[in-house]
Amino acid sequence: MTKPIDLYYWPTPNGWKISIALEEMGLPYETHLINIGKGEQFAPEFLKISPNNRMPAIIDPDGPDGEPISIFESGAILQYLARKTGKFCGTDERGRIAVDQWLMWQMGGLGPMAGQAHHFLKYAPSMEPPQVLPYAQDRYRNEVGRLHRVLDKQLSENRFVAGEDYTIADMAIWPWACLWEGQQQTLDDKPNMARWLDEVGNRPAVQRGKELHADMRKPKQGFDQDREAQKILFGQK
Repeated sequence: MTKPIDLYYWPTPNGWKISIALEEMGLPYETHLINIGKGEQFAPEFLKISPNNRMPAIIDPDGPDGEPISIFESGAILQYLARKTGKFCGTDERGRIAVDQWLMWQMGGLGPMAGQAHHFLKYAPSMEPPQVLPYAQDRYRNEVGRLHRVLDKQLSENRFVAGEDYTIADMAIWPWACLWEGQQQTLDDKPNMARWLDEVGNRPAVQRGKELHADMRKPKQGFDQDREAQKILFGQK
């Protein structure tokens, strides 16, 4: 009997990458919530799994040679799961290279830049005292727009990001790209990205992955008003 993978998770775009992948690959998993607004990512037990105090992370009890393995960094987890199952990672070396380069594009570009856009456009203005920084807002809004144009051009020539097949590159990019409104972007001039967002978003496994503990994402008191959570997440404590 296959033992479930332990998924250390909170419902954010980075968390969705792995919940979506596990659903797409049909791998059994058990979810362990890491409430990043309460500082649970700093617990000593979690730091043994993810020394950079970031979720998601996994422990696979059936790792290489049948021995358990813990993995942090969402891109590394996606590559591991794709190799483990032989799914969604390209069917030949050229295909694998295409997948890897777009996965790295997300890890080094879209994810960090979109995260900064969310921070300076939504969260910083609600801090105490408010931090309304036009230079930072413009910088990250504009960079996300540039990255979206890169994505739209790629999708004008390919059904999915790395080619004609749906892969872990799509699973990595979609969770950040689908939040385009919060990044103050438009899809009016990006028809290929809009088409892809709909196609990927309509996949049942993507919907299940995104809905995992979705109730925890919007508590009664919005995060933009939760001063204690802001201090923990933004390094003010």
